[in-house]
Amino acid sequence: MTRTYGRLERDGDQWVISALEPHVAIRLKDNFRQIPRHSVGPFKLPATGLIAADLDWFMGRYPLQAEAATLAAVGAGRRGYEAVQAEAGRLLAPDYQPPLYAGLKPGQSVRPHQGRAAELLARFGGLLVADDVGKGKTYTGAAACLLPGALPATIVVPPHLKSQWRDKLTELTTLTVHVVEGSRPHLLPPVDVRIIGYRQLAGWVDAISTLGTGLVIFEEVHHLRHGPDTAQGGAAKKLAAAARMRLGLSATPIFNMGDEIWEIMRYLRPEVLGDRADFLREYCAGTLTVRDTAALRAFLRDQFAFIREEGGTPPPNRLVVNIDHDAEAIDSVRDAARYLAGRAMTGAPLERGQAVREFDMLLRQATGIAKAPFVAAYTRMLVEAGRPVVLFGYHRAVWDIWRAALGDLGMVLYTGSETPRQKAAALAEFKAGRARVFGMSIRAGEGVDGLQYVSRDAVIGELDWSPAVMAQNIGRVDREGQPCWPEPVNAHVLISAGGTDPFMVDLLGIKSSQATIISGPHAQRSTRDAKPLEALIALYANGEGRAAA
Repeated sequence: MTRTYGRLERDGDQWVISALEPHVAIRLKDNFRQIPRHSVGPFKLPATGLIAADLDWFMGRYPLQAEAATLAAVGAGRRGYEAVQAEAGRLLAPDYQPPLYAGLKPGQSVRPHQGRAAELLARFGGLLVADDVGKGKTYTGAAACLLPGALPATIVVPPHLKSQWRDKLTELTTLTVHVVEGSRPHLLPPVDVRIIGYRQLAGWVDAISTLGTGLVIFEEVHHLRHGPDTAQGGAAKKLAAAARMRLGLSATPIFNMGDEIWEIMRYLRPEVLGDRADFLREYCAGTLTVRDTAALRAFLRDQFAFIREEGGTPPPNRLVVNIDHDAEAIDSVRDAARYLAGRAMTGAPLERGQAVREFDMLLRQATGIAKAPFVAAYTRMLVEAGRPVVLFGYHRAVWDIWRAALGDLGMVLYTGSETPRQKAAALAEFKAGRARVFGMSIRAGEGVDGLQYVSRDAVIGELDWSPAVMAQNIGRVDREGQPCWPEPVNAHVLISAGGTDPFMVDLLGIKSSQATIISGPHAQRSTRDAKPLEALIALYANGEGRAAA
């Protein structure tokens, strides 16, 4: 008689494993990361095909007592999963061609990588699409909306992308679309797709099912990287739980540390990475930094929870240009910076955190002001050579300098200070050729489409601590529809020898490598100091801060 090591039962949509011998319980938790390490049983697992296949494999080594119907259900689940795996292999084949989607307008089509993502979503219920910037993730979202069971669909977007999604869906499909206005629940028209901003979600939390329970798309899903503990994140989690399918779109879902991918997957495929403590132990060695990003990326691919389309277009031509700066602008804040650096080094915990933020804001703005005239001169040189420019910056004082210097070129702004209507008007002016400089905040332009038809030159006038932000900036011109291809677009990264720039050029060895989970082998890496801001604070605290590093 075959020895058994515990008992397996089916309880609704869960497998329940009980009475395991201790050493077998340890092996079970080693193989099923969803089970918390501290759990002593009974152990519950979702009754999915994947779990059935793994249970069948596990029971080959450690047989479990079960009724015949339960064993038959495990076998049926395994066979179903194997069939899905075979079908997924067909979707991932190089010669894959997407089906004809009912609902596409005449003349519109879905590319293979877009159709592949939509079909994987249909089969697995949740997917993170991290295609390169400019690969047409909006088309992927449109194809997903045409899947059986997708309607009514809800698309959650940053506020400035609501009209862009509406216009693109109307252009591509025959679906009816409504943009939700306001954060107070109200009666919505009976349409196929509803588009709502992230900031509106919290107000709709008690009426979340009225938005649409077929498909939910989270555009720029990295907005959810802080998880459901925020009002916005909690409402998004409730929306995701009510939906039949969940699609996350972002070329750069990881902005800081690698554990953010765990938070994002909670919305899309929560079963894949399991318990947070176990994830941090297994992949991050108890820290917040993933030890082996390639292994995590491969695991997510193997679970069909993550897909990324890379290559096929020329990589951007990155031009790192050293420019002059006004040393007096940086020296003018030296005393204040030294005071804040001292507080950051020696103050109470809360005081230190506040001082670090104030130090960073003060010195980065001073650096931007010091560079501003020279950035403007470089931008003018490009424009006068017949090359319209998308100029990226951050601080309002810097924008004021640039507008004064470049106003005769019809410069328009697309920053956090403009209303959606003003942003739309600025984009129209640039696309019509009446403005030759398009000023965009480094953190306000994610997802914006249309600039590539006018410009092939992105000028990075102020830097950000995250390389993912720079990738998003360059992606405003390096995207589908860029007429200069196969020639590359130009990314002009302007740096000075003073202020924060030398430290930001050395920046983020840890952050950059973590971003390779999503960004792949072309991510920019640094092997230098992983904590440049702390190094800069120490420099000023020791009285060594000066205009030129």
